[in-house]
Amino acid sequence: MAEGLASEWSNGQTEGQVNRLKMLKRSMYGRAGFDLLRAQVLAPG
Repeated sequence: MAEGLASEWSNGQTEGQVNRLKMLKRSMYGRAGFDLLRAQVLAPG
């Protein structure tokens, strides 16, 4: 049985945040500096 189905807890929330950060990084690659990336990461939603 898969560990994700047998376990009482999940890393889903963390994985979602990591996925969001990677998407932001890819979408802004070469276009903006660290300040804009930081603002995007800290923005709600």
